[in-house]
Amino acid sequence: MTSKSSSMKAVLKQAVEDQGLSVATGKLLSAPDVGEQIQDALGIQADQVHQDQVTLVTFLIDDSGSIAAAGNEKAVTDGHNIVIDALVGTKQKDGILMHTRYLNGAVLFPYQKIEDAIRMDKKNYSAMGGTPLYDQSVVILGSVIAEVQNLAGNGIQVRSVTVIVTDGHDEHSRRNTAADVKKVVRDMGEDHIVAAIGIDDGGTDFRKVFGDMGVQDKWIIVIDPSDPKKQQSDIRKAFQMVSQSAVRASQGAMNFSKTAMGGFGVSVAQKP
Repeated sequence: MTSKSSSMKAVLKQAVEDQGLSVATGKLLSAPDVGEQIQDALGIQADQVHQDQVTLVTFLIDDSGSIAAAGNEKAVTDGHNIVIDALVGTKQKDGILMHTRYLNGAVLFPYQKIEDAIRMDKKNYSAMGGTPLYDQSVVILGSVIAEVQNLAGNGIQVRSVTVIVTDGHDEHSRRNTAADVKKVVRDMGEDHIVAAIGIDDGGTDFRKVFGDMGVQDKWIIVIDPSDPKKQQSDIRKAFQMVSQSAVRASQGAMNFSKTAMGGFGVSVAQKP
């Protein structure tokens, strides 16, 4: 085992103790290869964060070939960048850290102050991969847990908003199941919001897919595929809703609690 893997395993073991995670979740996150992927998400050092409270905003963005085939690369790129722009413009920006990973494992940027977040563009985003939805959902949630542990060691209170974006059901996971993802989501507790955007392909029941992964229905947006041009507009609107929720969640403990309880509220282009 490499020193990198050993170090992350120790962090995750401590997280089980400090954050009240189950032994089952600890095992999922400590599996071979998972720890190293989680390590790649940890960027800024805790001693570089000069806030008592921090909100983590984390994205898992689909980069499967179907995104490109449907002509949705630009809309997803715009949506991600809308969130960055909204958060940079808040009074709470000094207490917001962001991390974005693509569904096929590439890290766009590790946890950084929001003003240092990297915007998606044609050079760094090309949707050509598969859909290992469950495997990478475990990794992204494990990254949140590890970053919480990283910051909590310096006495920083952490809350998080994690958003999973995909246009299809899982096809290429080799390690984890929907039930595994659900275990992690449940263990994360009330200081964490896990949300999902399903870009409907006309054949996937995204409410079931995300529900089986432990995402609450009020935190699911499903975008109607009936009109491709409208779908692209609705993708951007969905990310705008995410940005609004993330801004509210960053405005202190009471606002986070209200946001977590309320979900997205009236959502975009959802099927009844």
